[in-house]
Amino acid sequence: QVQLVESGGGLVQPGGSLRLSCAASGSIFSINVMGWYRQAPGKERELVAGITTAGSTKYADSVKGRFTISRDNGKNTVYLQMNSLKPEDTAVYYCNQLWTLVGPAEGSWGQGTHVTVSS
Repeated sequence: QVQLVESGGGLVQPGGSLRLSCAASGSIFSINVMGWYRQAPGKERELVAGITTAGSTKYADSVKGRFTISRDNGKNTVYLQMNSLKPEDTAVYYCNQLWTLVGPAEGSWGQGTHVTVSS
């Protein structure tokens, strides 16, 4: 099972952008679906976006049109480009293998990367 390390979080003003990265310790070529989750303070973890090896994607309604998920199998990395950020996007973001584009997650959870959207 590959280990996943998330990075790229930080403090950003509303309307700003961030690009998150998820680096895998091994090949993700054979992992059909990868995804990003987030967990806001006091809330359950929710699936934000998923992507298949063929490039099919699915997004939560709350981020549709603002977030873009992508993957680079050669670099064993999955990305989440986040634009037009809102305070309600504040959360810890995690990546994981998914069973399908709508989940559930299959692998172990990493440390995540913190995203804070605030003025």
